[in-house]
Amino acid sequence: MAKPTNEPVKQIHLGVLFPAVNSTTVWSDPEAGSQVAFSSFAHIARTAERARFDFLFLGEDLRLREAAGELYDLDVCGRPDNFTVLAALAAVTDRLGLVASVNSTFNEPYEVARQFGSLDHLSAGRAGWNVVTSWSAFTGENFRRGGYLAEADRYQRAKQFLAAARELFGSWPVGEPVADQEAGAFLGLPAPGRFAVRTEQFDISGHFNVPRSPQNGPVIFQAGDSEEGREFAASTAEAVFCRHGTLAAGQAFYADVKRRLGAYGRAPDDLKILPGAAFVLGDTDAEARERAAHIRRQQVSGPTAIKQLEQVWNRDLSDCDPDGPLPGIDPLVGENTRAQGWASIRRNAPDALAIATKWRALAEEKRLSIRELVIQVTARQSFVGTPARVADELVEFVRTDACDGFVLFPHLVPGGIDDFADQVVPLLQERGAFRTEYEGETLREHLNQR
Repeated sequence: MAKPTNEPVKQIHLGVLFPAVNSTTVWSDPEAGSQVAFSSFAHIARTAERARFDFLFLGEDLRLREAAGELYDLDVCGRPDNFTVLAALAAVTDRLGLVASVNSTFNEPYEVARQFGSLDHLSAGRAGWNVVTSWSAFTGENFRRGGYLAEADRYQRAKQFLAAARELFGSWPVGEPVADQEAGAFLGLPAPGRFAVRTEQFDISGHFNVPRSPQNGPVIFQAGDSEEGREFAASTAEAVFCRHGTLAAGQAFYADVKRRLGAYGRAPDDLKILPGAAFVLGDTDAEARERAAHIRRQQVSGPTAIKQLEQVWNRDLSDCDPDGPLPGIDPLVGENTRAQGWASIRRNAPDALAIATKWRALAEEKRLSIRELVIQVTARQSFVGTPARVADELVEFVRTDACDGFVLFPHLVPGGIDDFADQVVPLLQERGAFRTEYEGETLREHLNQR
């Protein structure tokens, strides 16, 4: 699959997701370390920077994961605050981008803009913001606003939230204002920080107290895959974090989102498409496949498989054998009480019967148990094989416009990307597909954004 040397090689962008406790992590592995100790964050960040990655990415969990009101075994350690972690990482890295998912449903523009403006200063221009929304009333109970917003309202709020934050980021003039200390007035440039935002969602005004940052605000990421999410990305984002399991699916998503950019006066390269991807390496392809199967069984335990199935069936399935067949009863249509507290799987009631029918057909065709089915239907895009095979496949995905790069999901903390950095990155560099040194200082420069 290696690309012919007489063709120009499209450059790959690489980020790494810090693998907090979730369905991609094997926290029970003897080699796993702490998901909350700073040493774990620092190890992954330093490894990513040594390998010349574009950025490190932190997801967001605003509440411990629960199922039917009980804490679930995939959230045994919690999640530290993203801004605190990234501010600390800014002090132990020099070039690596620092990206945080921060919610627009339960936060406020002034606070978030102030935090990102501060992070961009502390990191000398390496901040990135994955603008996310929340559908969960369960999560909303932690916040004064409470409740939840319908999907259309969530994206309306997100658009207005981001526009308000950008108003704040740009409220300080370019350059440093000169103050007349005796008169208490600013000379030569307008007084800094004045803003006023009046929309359906926000009615705020005042003075922003963080000077214009090195990037004039963080690089904007977006992670939604719905119709509204794609339009939001095309109109405002600089990078899209997405999920696609095949080359063809990636190419279709890539073409669709890039096509939408023109309506907003944007060029195709103004938005980078970066799907999440797992990887498993081995000395041979067969060894890698064996390791990958073992990892997937670690990621999807019997109790995990039952809890995943309950999100579709909307029923208590604790009496089911995870190594047995799917339940004979149909999903319970109506308000999904089993999905409370879950961010990894969301199933709307109208889709449940169709999903169950599809899963039953797949289980019957391949003679899959509940656990085997869940392992298959929840699998992320994965690159499995020798380092050379994985490098070739990454190059092929980018070359054929399935994506512009990847956000890697290591399954272990903290050493999950060590082998990739040491074995795959040098091969990508030999193929001319990945940088050997950072050429810019800021995250926006790493992503070749204007």
